[in-house]
Amino acid sequence: MLNFQGLYESYAPEVYRFAFWLAGNSSEAEDITSETFVRAWVNSSTIRTETLKAYLFTIARNVFLEQQRKSKRQVALEDVHPDPAPGPDVLVESRLELRRVHRVLQTLPEIDRAAFILRVQHELPYAEIARVLGLSLSSAKVKVHRVRKKLLTTCVEREVS
Repeated sequence: MLNFQGLYESYAPEVYRFAFWLAGNSSEAEDITSETFVRAWVNSSTIRTETLKAYLFTIARNVFLEQQRKSKRQVALEDVHPDPAPGPDVLVESRLELRRVHRVLQTLPEIDRAAFILRVQHELPYAEIARVLGLSLSSAKVKVHRVRKKLLTTCVEREVS
C-alpha cells in the first residue's frame, strides 16, 4: 500500500512535466500537479485505468481542462526566467529547438498535444493513451502521427528558409 508521500515522490515529477506541456506555464503546472494528487488521494478507491500513472495523467488532464473552461483563455509560455548560466553552443541550440517545438505544440488542439506528450514524453502505449483521452486506439495513433508529421514539416520549413 502506497502512502501519500510515497505516491507523490514517485509520480510528481512526471505529472508536473505532463501538466507543464499541457499548460505551457510552470505555475499552472504546479497548481495542476497539486490538485491532481489531492484528488487522487481523496478518490483513491475509484481508479478506472490500468495503471496508477495513467490515472494520475487522466486527473491532471481533467484539472487542466477545468481551468481552461473557467478562464477561457490560452496562456502562452513567456520567457520570464532565461537560463543565466552561459553554456556551450549545443546547449543553446537544443534549448532553441525545444522552444520551437513547444511553440508548435501550443498551436495544436489540446487532445493532439496530450496524445503526443503521453506517447513521447511518458512512453505510454497507444491503448493506454486511448483510454486516458477517451479515444479509439486508431484515433490515438493518428493523433500522435499527425503531431509528429507537423513537427517534421515545421523543422524542414525552418531549414529551407
